Amino acid sequence: MDLTGHAPRFAPIAAEPTAARRLRAVVLSGGILLCVLSAAFTPPPALAKTRASLTASFSPSRLGGRTTLDFSFSLSAPGSSVPPPLTQIELRYPKNLGIGLSGLGLATCSAPALEVRGPKGCPADSVMGYGVVLTGIVLGSTLIHESAPITIFRAPTRSRRIGLLFYADGTRPVSTSIVFSGLLLPAPAPFGGQVNIGVPLVPTLPGAPDISVIHLSAALGPRNVTYFEQVAGSTLAYRPEGILLPSRCPKAGFPFQARFAFSGGGSARARTTVRCPARRVRLSAGSGARPSRPSPRLPRSRLRSPPRLSQSRLAG
Repeated sequence: MDLTGHAPRFAPIAAEPTAARRLRAVVLSGGILLCVLSAAFTPPPALAKTRASLTASFSPSRLGGRTTLDFSFSLSAPGSSVPPPLTQIELRYPKNLGIGLSGLGLATCSAPALEVRGPKGCPADSVMGYGVVLTGIVLGSTLIHESAPITIFRAPTRSRRIGLLFYADGTRPVSTSIVFSGLLLPAPAPFGGQVNIGVPLVPTLPGAPDISVIHLSAALGPRNVTYFEQVAGSTLAYRPEGILLPSRCPKAGFPFQARFAFSGGGSARARTTVRCPARRVRLSAGSGARPSRPSPRLPRSRLRSPPRLSQSRLAG
């Protein structure tokens, strides 16, 4: 059953065929390689119920303001060192979350450009966020972990929907550069939409299991993101505005929900709720409390304000 009570059904969001398993090289240290060659690969254990946890937050958390969405998930399988390889993610987010009005992804990047040149092959204005993924693989009796940075890009619109590209660049112990894609789709109430992400299976050595995802954390928003604009022959840097939070918070908070599909047919689910921001209480004149001092006025930044999005850029 899926999140809506129906049979499991994911939209076919898959990475580009050549990008899905693009491995620059497999580089293992001498000790690990010796271990691999001297130990037979044991068959995987019987499929156990995979557990999933999900967290989410807004920074800053101000109703009606601009923000960065932080989210993370962890996967584990009781009785196994690593969960089964991940193949699909479905992340649902709250209503009225202004992702399309965030000022993020003014330009787009293509999967072939990422394959050939990596992030340098994409416009700076196509970056929408950053993250990190922790993976694991069992070779013989040795558990190997790898942490790889992730960059999130705006991809070309598909069927009038916003497309995303994820670039993961691992270095040790397995050197890989993986490109996979996602799509923003509608979702049933109480959610406002969902991100469907197809995760490619990443092979290691002949006869060895594919790499498993253990933990992923990412930030979608303006934090650490810089865009550039040409004005009168000069290049001006600025920070995009960010995701627009609604002016009102749902009574029970902002709901998030995720479903994960794995190689072999297993699945797992998780959900979380972001609490409503605390309201500022104004003290009455006779309360006896000392009035707060007015904040000093800060000088206006020299950086230009982000350009306003045209309707053509909001397609999808």
